[in-house]
Amino acid sequence: MSSHAGTIDHHHDPTTSTGIPNKKLLMWAFLASDCMFFGALIATHLIYRLHPPSGNPDPKVIFSPALTSFSTFILLMSSLMMALAVNAIQKGNLKSMRWSLLTTIFFGCIFLGCQVFEFNEFVHEKHMTISNSILGSTFFTLTGTHGTHVAIGVLWLTLMYIRSFKPVGTPSGAYVGRSILHLLVFAVTIVLIMRSVLELVFGAVASGFTGEMLDHYFSANFLVIVGAFLGLGALGWLARPSGPVAFDEHNAIDVESMGLYWHFVDIVWIVIFTAVYLLEYL
Repeated sequence: MSSHAGTIDHHHDPTTSTGIPNKKLLMWAFLASDCMFFGALIATHLIYRLHPPSGNPDPKVIFSPALTSFSTFILLMSSLMMALAVNAIQKGNLKSMRWSLLTTIFFGCIFLGCQVFEFNEFVHEKHMTISNSILGSTFFTLTGTHGTHVAIGVLWLTLMYIRSFKPVGTPSGAYVGRSILHLLVFAVTIVLIMRSVLELVFGAVASGFTGEMLDHYFSANFLVIVGAFLGLGALGWLARPSGPVAFDEHNAIDVESMGLYWHFVDIVWIVIFTAVYLLEYL
């Protein structure tokens, strides 16, 4: 931890007329516009819910409260880890910030995996698509837009994590190649892990968690699993200590701005969970 960490004011910027750092002010402005965007999508869903056209599927038959409650809990836990990441970098604790960012990324990927599983079930098992009913149109547009925001957040978290490894004194251009490699390894590893886990879940749902199912799963996904483990090993190698880095408590405003976005995405999901899912069971 830097000896001058306590002298940095992370909440007020004397160089701006508002006292709010420009990066944070820009993020608040973006989030305000996004509030209106999500408000329009949620309002559209609620209007059609109150006046459903004939032939609209019954949401109680379509939705799975248990799965959605689990994914909601995971997203709330990711908000906790994001807050811990912000607190860590404000105190100059880089190692703690990295682990908190990685945990937030992990939880975000679990949420996205749950959404992929849910969408697959709705389309293939319950035959609700974005074009065959008003419920499908409003539901997939709203939740899909939110899922896109989560995916963008995961990408941003990953880029911030990679940025924290830039050595002191290294020109930005000289570190681009290593950063791109780190990002590619990270992205491929996440995709392989998510695919292997989803294939396991799909197999267990289709035929039960049996020895025969596991044999088929490992034989069909052997290369994917090996690739995931190799990717994790490569990420560990890329994250090895290499001396002082150009990332400390002075970069707290960057992590805090990212945290505002992530908390906003979580709050929006709480509203969606209440308005789209829970409201059907009240």
